[in-house]
Amino acid sequence: MATTRQWRLASRPVGEPTPENFDLVTVDRPEPGPNEVLVRTLYQSVDPYMRGRMRDAESYADPWTVGEPMRAGVVGEVLESNATRFSAGDVVTGDLHWAEHAVADAGELRQVDPAHGPISTALGVLGMPGVTAYFGLLDVGEPTPGDTVVVSAAAGAVGSVVGQLAQLSGARVVGTAGSEEKIAWLTDDLGFDAAINYKTTDDLSSAVDDACPDGIDVYFDNVGGPITDAVWPRLNVRARVAVCGQIALYNETDVPTGPRKLGKLIESRVTVEGFLVTDYEGRWGEALERLSQFVQSGEIQYREHVVDGFENAPDAFLGLFEGENIGKQLVKVAEDDR
Repeated sequence: MATTRQWRLASRPVGEPTPENFDLVTVDRPEPGPNEVLVRTLYQSVDPYMRGRMRDAESYADPWTVGEPMRAGVVGEVLESNATRFSAGDVVTGDLHWAEHAVADAGELRQVDPAHGPISTALGVLGMPGVTAYFGLLDVGEPTPGDTVVVSAAAGAVGSVVGQLAQLSGARVVGTAGSEEKIAWLTDDLGFDAAINYKTTDDLSSAVDDACPDGIDVYFDNVGGPITDAVWPRLNVRARVAVCGQIALYNETDVPTGPRKLGKLIESRVTVEGFLVTDYEGRWGEALERLSQFVQSGEIQYREHVVDGFENAPDAFLGLFEGENIGKQLVKVAEDDR
């Protein structure tokens, strides 16, 4: 019988995950049942939210079970289909196992149109990160021409799209990132008005002051922690804060309380809203159509950091917490030899 490899959660991490928390196993290749398809993984996503699924704690996504395969966004080729919606050779995307092959119900998959861009973009700018940026900025942040928009983790898969959408909305855009290479990409290539290297800045509060002389109207928060602390006092009256992620705190065993922040909301009548991309499940088509148009016209640029080899998937995930990626972090699992 044919076999395949899959990554399983070996143990729950305490603090920052390590390679010992992952277990690579070889198993029989699954066979599709009624209305199911067998998918050969071509690209697998790794994302910061996965850290929360490694905990045995209540959250918006169910925790992974120790000893069972983990899950990820995947782009793959249909090898066998027992569903009328898909045929062998189709390229699909969905939330599947960290595996070289996986079976999924047809209703859990979306067909990928290569005409919209390289198929890997279905996990990035034309996938969950792009849709997250689209609705988080436009529906939650609601930028208007002349606003100052600050986005943290601005060189990541979500943040880079947020910043470019803000520019298209007529806003002034400031990003934070953790290397000079990322800062150069934001300012020189993407045209951000300013960018702050939080790792080399001695006084983050003063850097935010200098970059935002007229205050901040929209803050798209991907990281939390000291960057958010520096942004908070500079929020303008009626500012909007879209809380997308808190990666600065994901590996903390005891989350620090920090300064009390709610007084600022009274003073400036700031709106703070957390959101999930799944809140907009029925509107993904709208976002993907517009994002595809922006990508094809060159109004939105993107980058991908591709780690080659399925055996390196945990390293790719751990690299997110080191900030090694610019743009979307992906694992190339197999060649697209269709």
